[in-house]
Amino acid sequence: MALLPCLLAGCGAPAPGTQARPAMWLVEDSDTHIYVLGTMHALPEGTDWDQGKVAAAIDAADELVMELSPQELAAAGRIFQALAPRTQPLSMEKRLPPDALAQYRALEASGGDFGGDALDDWAVMVLMGQRVTQNAELASSEGVESVLTAKFAGADKPIAGLETAKMQLTLFETLDPQTQRALLTRAAEGTGRAVQDVRALTASWARGDVAALEKVINEDVDAVPAARKAILTDRNRRWSAWVHTRMEAPGTVLMAVGAGHLVGPDGVPAMLGAEGLAVTRVQ
Repeated sequence: MALLPCLLAGCGAPAPGTQARPAMWLVEDSDTHIYVLGTMHALPEGTDWDQGKVAAAIDAADELVMELSPQELAAAGRIFQALAPRTQPLSMEKRLPPDALAQYRALEASGGDFGGDALDDWAVMVLMGQRVTQNAELASSEGVESVLTAKFAGADKPIAGLETAKMQLTLFETLDPQTQRALLTRAAEGTGRAVQDVRALTASWARGDVAALEKVINEDVDAVPAARKAILTDRNRRWSAWVHTRMEAPGTVLMAVGAGHLVGPDGVPAMLGAEGLAVTRVQ
């Protein structure tokens, strides 16, 4: 499937006007409340997700914490350009089997040359995910993080990030060559149905259907175990450690991260619950 880039980027495509009710958890003790919201970074105009309990969490929160702060997100393009090039070009014909190559070329033709021969495998995969997002007519300006950033900035509330852009992209850059090639091949093989798959993925997000989201993640990432560890499990463990530390100080926080990080036994809520914190699904 070509969903891994979208799971990591949190892209999705519910119909405009969809009444989305994404999953949200509350981690709390006597004086600290951390709402944990699963996000989609890109959505169509008119997606209604910030009502009801999410609206109440936004109003109650003293601060917003996302994967990347607005400053780090703005730096991501520059850092990608620095990390993405290969030392020596390698044609896509030498990287992909014929069927996968044909699907890759079809996706490329839908919006212009990726310049993939000059890029690392992981970088080509990221560009493929962005192209699927464009073809599904999604916009990052309509995504959950963009809307939350505007709301918290407008209310003069602080906004922070769990990672830097360099940290995120280096996760891909440092994957071993075999893992990168497996991810690229798998993504290319699924490009023909990628837009349809993204829509199904986001319908699950909009329903708050964590079982369906977990199924998608398992199908896509378990085929490449090294990727699961580096891109999902290890990061979730670090974010869980951040929550533990933040629980030592009073206040209310909205933590908004890609929905793929919040489901299954190695998702952040499950990790926190297993470590003894009080975790409740509130939407």
